[in-house]
Amino acid sequence: MENPNIVFIGMDTHKVSSSISYVLDGFEQSPKHLGKIPSDKKSLEKLVRQMQSKYPKATLHFVYEAGPCGYWMYRLLCKLGQSCYIVAPSLIPKKPGDKVKTDKRDSLQLAQLLKNGDCC
Repeated sequence: MENPNIVFIGMDTHKVSSSISYVLDGFEQSPKHLGKIPSDKKSLEKLVRQMQSKYPKATLHFVYEAGPCGYWMYRLLCKLGQSCYIVAPSLIPKKPGDKVKTDKRDSLQLAQLLKNGDCC
């Protein structure tokens, strides 16, 4: 799908860096991992510009887990005109036996859960 309506972006945030993944709106789209970016205002603004440039007709929807880093990302994304959701870690569905937890897996899972409507 070249012109998606919505791009769902999952972020596993930490004090120093954030792992970023996204999934496009569509039936058989799977999440893709973009990598890590520094957890600062400049880098987050750059991410928004890059995603808007890559998908100019799409609406961006961001999601991340509530944590000790605060709500500055939420406020910044809202200021930039983007949709942002913060999810309590206890509300994220977990599969039994899934004990391996990495930043990449978490961001991929958040993007997919937002697309499916399972976390918000």
